[in-house]
Amino acid sequence: MPVSARFRSASALLVVVALLGGCAGSTGASSKTANRVYLNEAFASTDTFSRVFTSGVTATCEAARRALLSQGYVITSTARVDAVNGSKSFQPEPEVHVQIEFHIVCVPEVTASPATAGDPPSTIAFVNAVQDRYSLKKNPNSASLGVSAIGSLSLPVSSSDDSLVKVASETIPAGAFYDRFFSLIERYLDAP
Repeated sequence: MPVSARFRSASALLVVVALLGGCAGSTGASSKTANRVYLNEAFASTDTFSRVFTSGVTATCEAARRALLSQGYVITSTARVDAVNGSKSFQPEPEVHVQIEFHIVCVPEVTASPATAGDPPSTIAFVNAVQDRYSLKKNPNSASLGVSAIGSLSLPVSSSDDSLVKVASETIPAGAFYDRFFSLIERYLDAP
């Protein structure tokens, strides 16, 4: 093999190795960012996931339960008066399933000044909603047919096992989403 041909082969090999190394480096960088999502947690004072209501703990959580029920959510836990969990399923596309699960915890508000006898109770409702996304995964089945003269013959069969596989899970961050929910709680608290 002439020297120039070897040089071109070696150069081509180095280019391929450099490209593969660059791809691996960029994948590694994005996975490092994905693994360090906690760095964006500021733990700042915010009212996105909480709201203060002028009512007791039991009344606030009952209003939250009624708000979820009024929107078609299924209440998944009813044993506690200070917490409510509910879920609702959606199917935005034929092979996609989405589920939203609400978690609400009601706690008495603690203030710096002592409460007087005439002050109404205040409760903080802490709410978060998690959206899980599932995709339909099809696993085709095949059957084997044994014939003594020929041997075993594998034939594809039209049936398949379908299963939902979770492909994403995210805490819903939208403030307007929670504002609508808190307004509905307030409406049920104001109802006679």
